[in-house]
Amino acid sequence: MTRRIGLPLLVATLLSSTPLTAQVATRPAIFPAPTELTLGTDTMALGRQVTLVAAPGTDAATVTFAEQLLRDAGVETIATTRRLDRASKQPKIVLGLADAPLVRTALAGTTPDTAREGYTLTITPATHTITLAGHDADGLFHAVQTLRQLVQRPTLPALVIRDHPAMPVRGTIEGFYGKPWTMAERTRHLDFLATVKANTYVYSPKDDPYARDRWREAYPAATLAQLGTLAAAASRNHVDFVYAISPGPTICFSAPADLQALHTKFDALRAIGIHRFYVALDDIEYKKWNCEADQAAFGPSGAAAAGKAQAQLLNAVQADLTRRDPKAPPLIMVPTEYYDAKDSPYKAALRDNLDPKVVVQWTGTDVVPPAISVPDAKAATKAFGRKTLLWDNYPVNDYAQTTGRLLMAPYARREAGLSGELTGILSNPMNQEAPSRVAVTGVLAFAWNDKDYDAERTWHWSARELAGGDTHATDALLTLFDTQHMAPTFGSQPWQEQSPRLHALLTRVREALADGDTGARAQAIADLARAADDVAAAPDAIRGGVADTSFTNQSRPWLDALALWGRALQQTAAGLTAADAHSSAARQYFADAQRLATEAAAVKTIPGATRFDGTIRIADGVLDRFIADAPGLIGTKAR
Repeated sequence: MTRRIGLPLLVATLLSSTPLTAQVATRPAIFPAPTELTLGTDTMALGRQVTLVAAPGTDAATVTFAEQLLRDAGVETIATTRRLDRASKQPKIVLGLADAPLVRTALAGTTPDTAREGYTLTITPATHTITLAGHDADGLFHAVQTLRQLVQRPTLPALVIRDHPAMPVRGTIEGFYGKPWTMAERTRHLDFLATVKANTYVYSPKDDPYARDRWREAYPAATLAQLGTLAAAASRNHVDFVYAISPGPTICFSAPADLQALHTKFDALRAIGIHRFYVALDDIEYKKWNCEADQAAFGPSGAAAAGKAQAQLLNAVQADLTRRDPKAPPLIMVPTEYYDAKDSPYKAALRDNLDPKVVVQWTGTDVVPPAISVPDAKAATKAFGRKTLLWDNYPVNDYAQTTGRLLMAPYARREAGLSGELTGILSNPMNQEAPSRVAVTGVLAFAWNDKDYDAERTWHWSARELAGGDTHATDALLTLFDTQHMAPTFGSQPWQEQSPRLHALLTRVREALADGDTGARAQAIADLARAADDVAAAPDAIRGGVADTSFTNQSRPWLDALALWGRALQQTAAGLTAADAHSSAARQYFADAQRLATEAAAVKTIPGATRFDGTIRIADGVLDRFIADAPGLIGTKAR
C-alpha cells in the first residue's frame, strides 16, 4: 500500500496552533483531477487541534479514516462532536452526506455535486471550516481521499471542489496468466485502489483451478474464508469485489446441471459477502461443442451458434441474479471475440440474444491495442449492442513480447471523450502487483476524468506517492520508469517507445561527439557522466526511499540489473573522457563497460514470478546500443 502521508512534507506552519490566512493560495495538485475546482485567495492551516463534526448517519469507518489521516498529518488532538460551532476559531472538519442539515449549513450556500459517487469539498478560511459532503457514502469516502492529498501541504487553500467520476466502473481485473497474486498482495492492491478512487476489482486469475479448470468444484473451506476476508477488505475500501468464473473450456451450455453448478458456486460466494459476478468466455475454442447436447440444442458448431448458446446461459444467470435481488448489480461477461469491433456472426448472435442488462467487456481494437479512439468505442457499441466495459490489457506482462519487462510508461493514447462511449475501464495489471500501480494510477485517473487527464503529470504523481513524498526517491523511480517505458503489442511495433528521456540524452551526446566542437563535446560527456551517476545510484535510492517493500521485492532483478547498467554507463563516460583526451586508458574503461553490460544483460527474472521466465531488459535498444557504439563515437574531427 502506498504511504498515505509524506510526513517530511509537513512543515511547522501546519503544526501551528492558529490558522494562517495571510498567505496566497496556490492551486493544489489532486489526482485524479477533479471535475471542478475553484480556488480562493486565502489559506488556513490545520493546527495541532481540530474539531471533527460528523453528521448523524455518517459511515463510522469513513470517520475513523478521516481521524487517522489527520493524525498522520500532525494533528495531536481531535475533538469529535455532532454540533457545528461556526464562531469557533479552531479548525473544524465537517463530514457527512450532502442532504444532512448539518452539512448543508457548513456548505454555506455552495451547491453540492449530485452525481453518483460525487462529492463536494470546501475549505473556508474565514470560518476555519473544511466541509466534506458526499452525494452518497462512496462519494464521501472519495472526499476523504481528496482531503488525504490536501493535508500533505503545509497550508490549505480556500477552494470549492465539486467532483464525480466520468465513468461508472473503474478498477482492475486480475485476469493475467501465470502466478496469481497472493491474498496479501490483493489486500494491498485494494488499499491502493481506494487512494485513486477506484470502485471495482475483478477476481479472475487464470491459474485459479476452482475458477477455470475445476470450476464445478467447491472451493476448499480455507480458500473460501480467504476470499471472504478479501471481499471485506474491498468493502472497507468502497470497492466492488467481483468474482469471475471461466467455465468455457468444458461447459455444456444446454446442460441444466452445469447451469446449476454456476448457481451453486455463486451461492457459496454470496454466503461470504460477494454479491457481484462475472462469467468469462475468453480464450476458448468456441467453434466446437464440448457436449453432444449442445449440437442438438443449437445445431452445428460455429461462431453464430456459440454466440446464441453463450447468450442463453448468461441470460439464465442474469435472471437468477435479478430474481434473488431486483437491485443486484448486473452480470459482467467477456466474450470469446473480445479483441476488435468488427461485426461478425458471433457478435450478431450475442447482440440479438443477450439480455441488455448484461455488461460486455471489450479489449479495444486488438488484444493489446496501440490506441483507442472514440470512433473505436462507438464501433464496439454498435457491434455488441450496448456500451462496453473496456478491458485494457495494460500494463499486463504475461505475453511473450513482455518477457523480462516491467511496463511502467504513462497511460496514453486513449482519447478524451471515451467516457461518453464506455461504461468504464478495467486495467489488467502485471504479475507484479506493486510495480503495476504506476500504470494503473494513470488508467484510473483517466477513467475518473478523461477530459482533464494529464498522462505525464499523473505519472510523476504516481512516483511521488510510491516514494512517500521523498524527492530523491521520486527522481530515482522516474529513472527506473524511463528504462521500462517500452510497451509492446502482439505485433512488431510497440505502442510506447523505449526510454524516451535517456534516448534523447544519448542522441544529444552522439551528435555532440560527431560535431567536433571541443566545448560541446566536453559538455555532452559531462551530461552523460551525471546521467550515468543517476542511473547507477537509482536502485539504492529506491530501496532506501520506498517504504513499501513489496515494490522493491517484486522489482528486485530490475533494480539489480539497473545498477549494473548504470556502472557500465559510468565506465563508458569515463572512456569517452579519456578518448577525448587521447589517453590510452580509454580502452580499459570501454572494456570494463562492456563486461558490466554483459553481466547486466544476463540478470534473470525471478523464477515463476511471471508467465515467461527470461533475462531482464533495461532500456534495451537504447542503453546497450550506446555502450556498444561508444568506442567509435570520438571521430577524427574530435582528435
